[in-house]
Amino acid sequence: MLKKWFVRLALAVGGIVIVGVLAAWLLLRASLPDLDGEVLVAGIGAASVIERDANGVVTVIADSRNDLAYALGYAHGQDRFFQMDLIRRDSAGELAALFGGVVVDADKRHRLHRFRARAQRALQLMPATHIEILEHYAAGVNQGLADLGTKPFEYFFLGVDPESWLPEDSALAMYTMYLQLNDDRASGETRRALVANVLPREVYEWMYPVGTHWDAPIQGEAHVPAAIPSADVYSIRDREFTIASAHEVGQPPVLGSNNWAVSGAMTESGRALVSNDMHLGLGVPNIYYRARLRTTDDVIDISGVTLPGGPFIVAGSNGHMAWGYTNSQGDWTDAVALVPGEQPGTYQTPDGDREFDEYVEVIEVAGGEPVTVEVRETIWGPVLDDADHLDYEVVVSWIAHHEPALNLGIVDLETATSIETAMAVANRMAIPPQNFVVGDKDGNIGWTLAGVIPKRGDYDPRLPADWSQATGWQGWLSGDEHPRIVNPDSGRLWTANARTTEGEFLATLGRGGYALGARAKQIRDELFAKDTFTAEDMLAIQDDDRALFMATWRELLLNVLDDDVIAADPELADYRDLVMNWTPRAEGESAGYRLVRGFRIEVQRMVFDALVAPVRDVYGDDVVLDIDNQFEAPLWAMVTEQPMHLLPSNYTSWNEWLIDGVRASRDYYLETYDGPLADRTWAEFNTARIQHPISRAVPLLSSFLDMPSEPLRGDSNMPRAQGSNWGASERFSVYPGDEANSLMQIPGGASGHPLSPFYRAGHDDWVQGRPSPFLPGPAAHRLHLVPAASSAN
Repeated sequence: MLKKWFVRLALAVGGIVIVGVLAAWLLLRASLPDLDGEVLVAGIGAASVIERDANGVVTVIADSRNDLAYALGYAHGQDRFFQMDLIRRDSAGELAALFGGVVVDADKRHRLHRFRARAQRALQLMPATHIEILEHYAAGVNQGLADLGTKPFEYFFLGVDPESWLPEDSALAMYTMYLQLNDDRASGETRRALVANVLPREVYEWMYPVGTHWDAPIQGEAHVPAAIPSADVYSIRDREFTIASAHEVGQPPVLGSNNWAVSGAMTESGRALVSNDMHLGLGVPNIYYRARLRTTDDVIDISGVTLPGGPFIVAGSNGHMAWGYTNSQGDWTDAVALVPGEQPGTYQTPDGDREFDEYVEVIEVAGGEPVTVEVRETIWGPVLDDADHLDYEVVVSWIAHHEPALNLGIVDLETATSIETAMAVANRMAIPPQNFVVGDKDGNIGWTLAGVIPKRGDYDPRLPADWSQATGWQGWLSGDEHPRIVNPDSGRLWTANARTTEGEFLATLGRGGYALGARAKQIRDELFAKDTFTAEDMLAIQDDDRALFMATWRELLLNVLDDDVIAADPELADYRDLVMNWTPRAEGESAGYRLVRGFRIEVQRMVFDALVAPVRDVYGDDVVLDIDNQFEAPLWAMVTEQPMHLLPSNYTSWNEWLIDGVRASRDYYLETYDGPLADRTWAEFNTARIQHPISRAVPLLSSFLDMPSEPLRGDSNMPRAQGSNWGASERFSVYPGDEANSLMQIPGGASGHPLSPFYRAGHDDWVQGRPSPFLPGPAAHRLHLVPAASSAN
């Protein structure tokens, strides 16, 4: 009897579970959009069409620019609303209203910038035509959301309802890119100041150079590093240094990208050929959304990638010219050393003492009490709340805080017909300043800086400066003052976040953390290795994972591990064999590549830490000090010239110190992992973690929501810049006017819904580097948006 009761209970529980799973599945399916048919909508001027190809890539066809915005908004709202919600909440500091107290600190950091209020102000300054585009886009987003069978599935997990999209939210989406691409807290200046305050000036300048011998600017030459400071200037020979426990780190995300162009003289068709891969953090869904936007009169026919939240193509081609971006890494944020005024609550300015503008920001917290943040603002920007270790307060002057920082000028690229027109548009665009590379169907190519650029007074922008006198920013460059290069004699242009220029141009752009030039150099050299190019040739460059930069470190490492060292320490023999027999690429089963990379990271860390030991004496061991991207110049000089006055006192030779670095790195692998060193492959380390926000909180859903966990080729200092959760957010190579023979890849799929057939469509092409078409394919689905009023008639 008891056994029968258990059986009945099990059947009942099983039935409840099955019913629950079925109900959840039906609810989840209800939030999938309709792909075909006709829907009546309010707010559109004339009937429009949303086509989707077999991979879900959208083509929007409409009579007017406003209706294009509406229909694109409708598609974004149906496919990507939760992503858009996170984008706007991130920059506004409103994530805690969804996720609760775990993200309050992140919201506090962003509330310093008061982007919600700035977005509202930005709209007030826009021309009426641009406001109309944003309003139609918002109406389309909200209609698309409303036409789903139920709210997007993420909101059921969070237990909340989505909030309507506002025109100002598109401005917040653009501010999110400022946060991703710029130093929003002037941390570069404040952290360098700690070093400059303690070390001799000559040593500081040597440790933070303009560039290295790896530089490959499009204007100028590689940098010649300064000589190592002599012993009478600086010595650490009287200090001991203990190597801390080693650790393996991924290089910081390369949030910036590659782009290049060759002139029509180098293609069979005579058209320019433009390539772009923008490196950003990777998640599910991908930050970008492919689309083609067409008006029925063919005045607009533009293809590329959109940012969900914005009613425009970010990068792509309009049939006349194609363009792409890389983050310029110029100096767009300055630290102002605040000078207190005579009265409490005031500060000094060139026009006398002023009171602070004070604001109280209220952060709503799901499941908790609201949290308030007090923000003090000056005429230059907000006062930092975390400028640790400095004996003065710091104000952040960042272009994102100023009124010229945001506009919708990018829409003018849709009808630009030449590189001259496109560059003029780019110079007027208000975006985080970008290297803008463009080519047209007549074979012309050009480079300029897109975005707003400040004019600086007479001060050193690399360190905090007193702006209480007549210094600081003194207006903005006009479009004609932006640097430009048009049709260079070589017929080639390239940028990769490294220094692009020199002299007056470089002084204008400043030094905001340029990437090491190794990636740019590898791209440049490949462009000069051939005289003619196809889109497939460009994809091969984008996919290049050769470890040319790391090869120099391998040679150094093998010189350190000579036969005498191995004879004295046979346990290093396996390590040396793996290094000697490496695969010279950041790929697959190469343990040797990973060991060489780990050795360089360890040596960089121990040399930097030894040099800045006096700084930590003053400010404490917990002080955060950044290793500059150009530190490779002094680092390489140190390990090759091996100056005795910069060797810690507990070592008798540099080789002895470097061998200890090898041991520390090797021991890390042996102690952290099971198995021999040969198992420590690059594939093991560089495995995809491209996650949906919900799976981060609920790991059991990872296999359902995330992209496949698989090895990814590439690393930082090579064209295929790739980490486990950052890398190329798109890749394209396009002939303007011949988009049908051009290429495009993108991680993840068009849809943000895990039950959609488009959720992962195209992702494997991106992983494998396989060619895939730039334009959407033939329409597999057509959804007609019909104005409700006209249908009623």
